[in-house]
Amino acid sequence: MANTLTGILPVLYEALDTVSREMVGFIPSVRKDTSAKRAGKDQTIRIPVAPAATLEAVTPGAAPAESGSQTIGYTDVSINKVYAAPILWNGEEEMSLKGGNFPIKDNLIKNQFEQAFRALTNQIEEDLGGLYIDASRAFGTAGTTPFATANQLDDISYAKKILQDNGAPMSDLHLVMDTTAGAKLGGFQSVLFKVNESGSENGLRNGEFGKVNGMELAVSAGVQDHTSGTASGAYTLGDTSYPVGTKNILLASVGNGTLLPGDVVIIDGDSSERYVVDTGSSAVSGDSFNINAPGVITAIGDTQTVSAPADYTANMAFDRNAIVLVTRAPASPEGGDMADDIEFITDPVSGLVFEICLYRQYKQIKIEVGLAWGYKVVKPEHVAIMLG
Repeated sequence: MANTLTGILPVLYEALDTVSREMVGFIPSVRKDTSAKRAGKDQTIRIPVAPAATLEAVTPGAAPAESGSQTIGYTDVSINKVYAAPILWNGEEEMSLKGGNFPIKDNLIKNQFEQAFRALTNQIEEDLGGLYIDASRAFGTAGTTPFATANQLDDISYAKKILQDNGAPMSDLHLVMDTTAGAKLGGFQSVLFKVNESGSENGLRNGEFGKVNGMELAVSAGVQDHTSGTASGAYTLGDTSYPVGTKNILLASVGNGTLLPGDVVIIDGDSSERYVVDTGSSAVSGDSFNINAPGVITAIGDTQTVSAPADYTANMAFDRNAIVLVTRAPASPEGGDMADDIEFITDPVSGLVFEICLYRQYKQIKIEVGLAWGYKVVKPEHVAIMLG
């Protein structure tokens, strides 16, 4: 083992290169914010959200109209996870490997760093994949994997349509899917692999989908499977009207069981839309549940019914700026801690910056690969679920 971390930087980057080429879909696709570098664990970080613009008629005159003031919205995010992957070596362990074949030690250390980077990356991918419960609406059939019909890419088109209808910017859209959907896409959609039609051999040679219909496609092991609540039977809406934009849905009577956040429901009278439950409902008459922004798309009359939800896989389509990931190094006290050496390395694929700390102890050394992060959907209207 080198005296300082500088000596093993090539090993670190080799290990990072291996992991960064694996299934990392969410992290490169969301907005990464470094403004949290001074925020402590569980402290609030306020992310500003610009409101919709208001048009005004242009009236010539001596001076422009005194207008343009806006109330800037915001959403709060916090650094709520601080983790490190430890690697411990003592002198006798190092000596035993040196006594045999020295490259074995180098390869083992590289593999240990691979596992450290992988563990942190996978945890963040899972955290981001869990944000599906804040999506606006969904498309597809629960329990049915997308892309199973040859040469048919309408799963992408309809997921994009939700974002278009909600006013999401079209310049930086992403679709992150699980490995099963990715396999269907690769196995059934041959148009993506015909070089003369796709314009690239990346799909055929490397299995890279790239951009399709204006959306960057990626595969991630962090895509979540949703287990719906125990609701069964028909839920009848309360005796009132539900204009466009309504988020709170009153129930006159309910079936058995409960609705949970993330459940996808269909409301008669607006059966073409699949709404994502925000706040759940207990099975009592007169209760209500909320759906995520922007609320109902079509005005709904009273006494309609809500179908019970089903389990699904939550592939996600979104605008980059709809989801924010804030990261920083784990905090040390002023003046530093016991670390003898600290290095920071950046993953060129995900953009994550890992902190590597070396601690010399009695007859042994400890290395930590650390990261602190927080995550949130800041614009639910610009997130949609492609059901699988």
